[in-house]
Amino acid sequence: MIAGATVIDGTGGTPRTASVLIRGMKIEAVSADPAVPAGARVIQAAGHTLIPGLFDLHTHLPYSAVGDFSGDWGKNLKAYLWSGVTSVVDFGTYPETFEPMRRLIHEGILPAPRLHLAARLTTPGGHGAEGGRGDFFSLEVLTPREARAAVGRLLPYRPDVIKVFTDGWRYGTAPEMTSMDEATLAAIVEQAHKQGIEVLTHTVTLARAKIAARAGVDVIAHGIGDAPADEELLGLLKKTGTTYAPTLAVYEPRGRRPPPRHLAALLEPAALGLVERAGRGPRPSPDPARTRRWEILLANTAALRRAGIPIGTGTDAGVTGTYHGISTLRELELLVESGLSPLEAITAATGNAARALRVDSERGLIAPGRLADLVLIEGAPHTNIAEISRIRRVFLAGREVDRNALARAIRSPDSTPMPARRAADRIDDIEQERTSLGTLRVNATDPGHDHTRMTFGRTLRAAGDHALSIQAWMGEKNRPFAAVLFPLSPGAVEPVDASGFTGLEFEARGDGKYAVQLPARAVRDHRFHQAVFEAGAAWRRVRIPFADLKQEGLAAPAGFTGRDLVAAGFVIARPPGSFAWLELDNLRFYK
Repeated sequence: MIAGATVIDGTGGTPRTASVLIRGMKIEAVSADPAVPAGARVIQAAGHTLIPGLFDLHTHLPYSAVGDFSGDWGKNLKAYLWSGVTSVVDFGTYPETFEPMRRLIHEGILPAPRLHLAARLTTPGGHGAEGGRGDFFSLEVLTPREARAAVGRLLPYRPDVIKVFTDGWRYGTAPEMTSMDEATLAAIVEQAHKQGIEVLTHTVTLARAKIAARAGVDVIAHGIGDAPADEELLGLLKKTGTTYAPTLAVYEPRGRRPPPRHLAALLEPAALGLVERAGRGPRPSPDPARTRRWEILLANTAALRRAGIPIGTGTDAGVTGTYHGISTLRELELLVESGLSPLEAITAATGNAARALRVDSERGLIAPGRLADLVLIEGAPHTNIAEISRIRRVFLAGREVDRNALARAIRSPDSTPMPARRAADRIDDIEQERTSLGTLRVNATDPGHDHTRMTFGRTLRAAGDHALSIQAWMGEKNRPFAAVLFPLSPGAVEPVDASGFTGLEFEARGDGKYAVQLPARAVRDHRFHQAVFEAGAAWRRVRIPFADLKQEGLAAPAGFTGRDLVAAGFVIARPPGSFAWLELDNLRFYK
C-alpha cells in the first residue's frame, strides 16, 4: 500500500489524498480510508504525489544522444525506467529486430519499460529514407496499392504501431524532401486499423497536418512549425480525435538552458565528459529560423490545447542533445511553458498517451484493475511542474524498480551485458531468400538526400547454384559507398561468439578492391574491424584471417578475437558518380 499520497489518476481530474493498494501486478483499490491487509508492505507517502507511469510516444532507442558514441539500447531502456517512463514507443529500429528485442526483455535479460515497436513507411526520396540504412529499414511507398502491400509485408513481424514519414519539410534549413499524398496515407491507416495497429506520423507542417488528420492517423508525432494552426486544422483534429505530440524537447533551441538535471546519472563518464566540455564552451548564437519555429511550435501547442485537442508526450529522444528518459520530464516542463497547466501536462504523459495507443484499459490511469505502473514524486508537480524530476520510487507492474542499480549499469563504461550465441560455420550459401542462418540480408549506403543507389539480390551462378549480385551507382559526394550485411543473429541484435574460428572465408567475383567488415557489438566509437581484398572477373576463394583485421582508421591489426560479432559486411567504395559491382557466394567461418 502506498499510503496518504496526493494521487493524480491520469484522467485530468482533481488530485486527491488517497492510498493505493497494489496486489501482485495490479492496482486493487484507491481509497481515502483503506483497510490495510495483513502482511502488506506499507509505504508512507505524505508530502508525495503518486502518478501513473509516464509515456513517451516518440523515441529512438538504438541512438545515442551524445555525438561520437554508439547507442546502447539496453542502457537507454534503463534510462527511461529511472526517469519514471514506463511505456515508450520506439521509431529507431526495423522489423527484424522485434523478435529478439521482445524476447530479451521478456526473459528478464534486459530491464525495460513497456515497449511499443514501430515499423516505418516513407516515400521514395522522403524523410526516413536518407539515413543510409537500407531498403527494409523504412519501406518506400508511392501509391495506395504499394501502401497496402507494404503493410501486409510488415504484419508477420507484429508491429505495435506504424510510423509514417508523411512530411518532407526540413525546417527551412535543407532542401525539402518528398511527402506522402492523402490517398496513400489513408490506405496505410485503413490497413493498419483493420489489424488494430495505431499509426503515428512525422508531420511538421500545417498543410501536411491537415492531410494526416483527414487520413485518420492516431498521433501526429511532431510539432507543426511552419505556420499557425488555423480553424480548418482544429476542426479536422476534433473530428478525428487525433492526438498531438509536439516533441518540444527536440526542438528547444540549444543553449537556452544548462544541461538537464540528473544527467550525470544517465550517461557513461566519457559521454558525460564530452557534454560537460561542450557546455563550457561559448553558447551558440540564436538561429533566427529555429527561434521563429520555436515560437510557432509553442503557440500551436497552446492553440490546440485551447481547442480541446488531446495533447500527448513525445521527445524524439536519441537525436543529439535529446537524452533518453530525462527528456520526457523536460517535455512536461515545456508543455507547461507552451500554455498547459502542470496537471494537463501530467495528463498528456499518462492518460492521454495511453488512450492514443489504445492501452488505457490496461495502464496510464490509477484505478482498480489497471497495471501498477506508478511513479512516486516528492512534492507537488501538479502545482510546480519543475518538481516532476524529484522522483523517489518507480513501480513497474507492482514491483519497485531499483533506480540506483539502473544508474550504476548506465554509467558503466562497458556495454550492456548480453549472452552471446555460438557461431555456426556456415553463414550463407545464397540458396534461399534468407541467409543460411535464417537472417535477412540488408543493405546500407552513405547517408543523405543524394546517397548511393544500389540493388542486390540472388542470381544464378550455374544451374541450381545461386550467388548474391550487388550493383551500385555511387553518389555524387565525398566518400560514397554501398554495403551488404549478413546478420549473424536476427536483426543483428544478439552478439555471436566466433572465437573458436580462425577467420572468414567466401567466394567473390568483381572488379577491383573491396572491404570486408566484422562489426562487433562492443565497439562504441563506430569503427569496424575490416580487411581489404581484391576480386576479378573469375570466381576466387578469399580467406580473411581474424589476425589480419584492422580497426578502421588504424594501421596495425587490432587483436581481433571474433567475440561479440553481430554481422559480416561487404563494402564497395568507389569515386563519386561511378558504377561498381560485386558477386558473393558461400560465406563461412573457417578453423
